[in-house]
Amino acid sequence: MIEARELSKVFNDKKRGAVRAVDSVSFRGEPGQIYGLLGANGAGKTTTLRMLATILSPTSGTATVAGFDVVREPAKVRAHIGFLSTATALYDRLTATETVEYFGQLFGLDSATIARRTAEIFKTLDMEEFRHRRCGKLSTGMKQKVSIARTIIHDPPVMIFDEPTNGLDVMAARSITDFILQCRGQGKTVIFSTHVMTEAEKLCDRIGIIHSGKVRAEGTLEELRARYAQPSLEEIFVQVSGDAR
Repeated sequence: MIEARELSKVFNDKKRGAVRAVDSVSFRGEPGQIYGLLGANGAGKTTTLRMLATILSPTSGTATVAGFDVVREPAKVRAHIGFLSTATALYDRLTATETVEYFGQLFGLDSATIARRTAEIFKTLDMEEFRHRRCGKLSTGMKQKVSIARTIIHDPPVMIFDEPTNGLDVMAARSITDFILQCRGQGKTVIFSTHVMTEAEKLCDRIGIIHSGKVRAEGTLEELRARYAQPSLEEIFVQVSGDAR
């Protein structure tokens, strides 16, 4: 489970002074559920997710991930999450298999467990064809599969996806969204950030719309449709974001 409570992040900018990127954000993600965090670029999605993943420390507020506090127990949080975005780089000289095995070692897995998990993941993600190819020679979609594999080698109960389909072609994006659905089916807690409304409509059990660092609306798709009298999530998003200005 993930629970954010009044989570805020302020950055100091030389020109603008204090910039409040995330402002008192609260929400809850449950096991076996996909929670969608929707917002335009710069809305505060990535900063929020990076605080949940302990990459950034909150200025105020806190959050628990898999029962561990992100401020007081960051190492335990990191051991229980998988964090995936399109901005994650791979080392070009390592093969797909070497990359995944390396991250298994970082997570403290023994050799037998790494071998078993790698075989399971490569079969699930259809990676056998390029498992011995260097990452620098892989297509964008293949690289994203390697990123997924290294993210889940330790079988984390919580998955955080930060716009994972951004820049991918249709087939590569489809493989990512199918994998996200698999995570939900396995009972994992999933946080999914996107600005693609069709993806959110297809995947998310609950949705939070963030604008200028604040969660402006939250609920199931059916609840949001009823509240804003709009049939499509895109229209709801535009209305919520416009009202917040």
